[in-house]
Amino acid sequence: MNVRNCRKCGSLFNYLSGPPICPACREKLEEKFQEVKSYIRDNKGAGIQEVAEACSVEVSQIRQWLREERLELAADSALYLNCESCGTPIRSGRYCEKCAANMTRNLQDVLKANKPAPRQDKNDGEGPKM
Repeated sequence: MNVRNCRKCGSLFNYLSGPPICPACREKLEEKFQEVKSYIRDNKGAGIQEVAEACSVEVSQIRQWLREERLELAADSALYLNCESCGTPIRSGRYCEKCAANMTRNLQDVLKANKPAPRQDKNDGEGPKM
């Protein structure tokens, strides 16, 4: 059993996976997420700072939700995120479509290169068989 202290409230809990926060704090965080999502839906032109102040949430938490693709900036928003690879403005996530496609292609190429060759039987039809 993996027991940890919650990063938010300090209480002990049985850690399973994900961020090291207890179930109670995780539920509160999810409620805050829903509040932020609702605020953004109702106030389409709101910036990150305004949303953070209105919903009592850290700006860093909102940016994390954007990076996790749980939230997305509006197409006409003055704010944007930058692709972590090339710096192109993006609305959510960590990478632009072009960089994500390149990384996927590169990973597939590596996997194909490391794939073992198909096994050939030593018996090529000639000689005695058992």
